[in-house]
This record gives sequence, C-alpha cells and structure tokens, in this order.
Amino acid sequence: MASTESKALSNLYRVWAKAQTERPDMSIEERRRMFDHWGDVTAEPGGVDYLEVIAGAVPAMWIEPKGCVKGKVLLCAHGGGYVAGSMYTHRKLFGHLAKAVGCRALSVNYGLAPEHPHPKPVMDMVNAYRWLLDQGYSGKDIALTGDSAGGALALTTVAAIRAQGLPPPAATMPMSPWAGADASGDSYVRNKNLDVLVTREMSVAIGQMFLGPEGDPQDPLANPLCIDYTGYPPIYIQVGSHEAVLDDSTRPAESARLAGVDVRIDIFPEMQHCFELMAGTAPEADDAIWRMACWIKPHLGL
Repeated sequence: MASTESKALSNLYRVWAKAQTERPDMSIEERRRMFDHWGDVTAEPGGVDYLEVIAGAVPAMWIEPKGCVKGKVLLCAHGGGYVAGSMYTHRKLFGHLAKAVGCRALSVNYGLAPEHPHPKPVMDMVNAYRWLLDQGYSGKDIALTGDSAGGALALTTVAAIRAQGLPPPAATMPMSPWAGADASGDSYVRNKNLDVLVTREMSVAIGQMFLGPEGDPQDPLANPLCIDYTGYPPIYIQVGSHEAVLDDSTRPAESARLAGVDVRIDIFPEMQHCFELMAGTAPEADDAIWRMACWIKPHLGL
C-alpha cells in the first residue's frame, strides 16, 4: 500500500489536473508557473552546493555534494513535457541522487517548446555531454538520468550521441520516460482511472507542441519507442504502476533487452508519474533513489 506521505504528489497533481480542465486555454506561461511548484514536494537534500554554469552554450547547474568524487558525473534532464520545468524545479531531486551516488551532477536547462521545439532539447543535451568530454571527462565517467520528458532524453540523447560519433556514456537511468505525442501505449487505457495527472489527450497536445509543425513523432531522437537499442549502454528504468505512461517504460525496456542490452526495470506499486520527486519526504521515493545509487555506482566505478 502506498504510504501516507506519497499522497502529497497525488494531491499536487489533482490541483494541476483541475486547473487544466477548468482552463483548457491555459497559456504556456501559466502552465510553466504551475510546474514551477513541482519541486515543492522534494525535501532539501542538505550538504549540496549548486553553481550555475554555461555548458556548451547551454545553461546548466553543477550539483555538488560535500566530499563527493568530482571525476564522475550524472548528466541530468528535468521533466515537464518539454514545455515546462527547469534545472531549478529539479535541483533538489538531482541533489538527492548525486548525494546518494557520491558524485557530481550537471542539470541541463535545455530549450523549451514551443519557442524551441525538437530537436533543440536533445541537441542541448548532446552539447552539454560534449562539453563534459571537453572538460576532461570520458564517456565512462558519465551517466545520464532524467524524469518524464527528461527520462526520454536520457534515452534519446544516447541515440544522438551515437549518431554524432561521440563515445557512449557508462549507463542511463530514465525515470518514467515519456514517448511524447506517441500515445499508443495500452496503459493510457488500463491506468486511466489511476493516473491523476496524465491523459492521452494531454500527451498528444503537449507532444505536438514539442515536435512543432515539422516534427516526426516516430523520430528516434524524439521518441524512445522508436530507438534501435543495439549497442546501448546499460539501462535502469523506474516507473510507477499507476502511470498512464507505464508502457512508455516497459516497451523500451523490452526492445533494449531483445537487442542484447543489460536492462533493469523496477515498477513501483501505486506510484504516480515521477514519484521520485518526493525524495526526502516519502519512503517510496527514498527507496527509488537508493536503488538508482546502488545500481549506478559499479557502472561508474564508484
């Protein structure tokens, strides 16, 4: 049974869902202000420093736990449907993860749609990755992670890195990756009455905004369901069982497994979309952070 503490995220999502139902014409600026409160459910990790930088012409934030290993990095992408969220909304989440792993994290403030549609977000992530390589890190020193749209970027960025001939990262850890305008997953129907925020209609609308008028919803740099996972580094996916986008996690996991990739997927009972944001406030989120840290440490040589 879900903990009492985990209800905080469901309650937040119900407020958002009600606002969007009552205001179908909500402007993108209003939606972004709403999503700015995503981090309200996350506790301060403590003992973590934050420094804003420009990483390959892209705004980013170093997240550095006290006494961490500076030679290893988590390259992080925030969620928000590619239209909202920021390195600020997810500062604490990635702080908890970096602290648990014992290394630095770089959170990328990639360009948002509709001002910056696909492929801007994934190219910003690649530019930040290239910047890390230029700073002296090797691919083996870097692992990717992110939630929702950021979880998708944790997968599509690897495809873009490969396409550009760059050395691959050590591993990637998507949280509730989202396939954007491709709302073909059966879980949209199965979990329709369980997911308190995400609907098929919402995914299609926001996904089309992300793609722009020229975007292809089947582009593997935009849709994790369309990636050829052959040769991918190890993948660890986390997702909640109540999520409408559950199949956006299980289907890539199966595709990668069939391609011979080392894949782990954990489905957390009764959890909502991106429940890891409750780090420090809900036991399920703390367990998820602990699992990611335990999994990624050997892949990074920690």
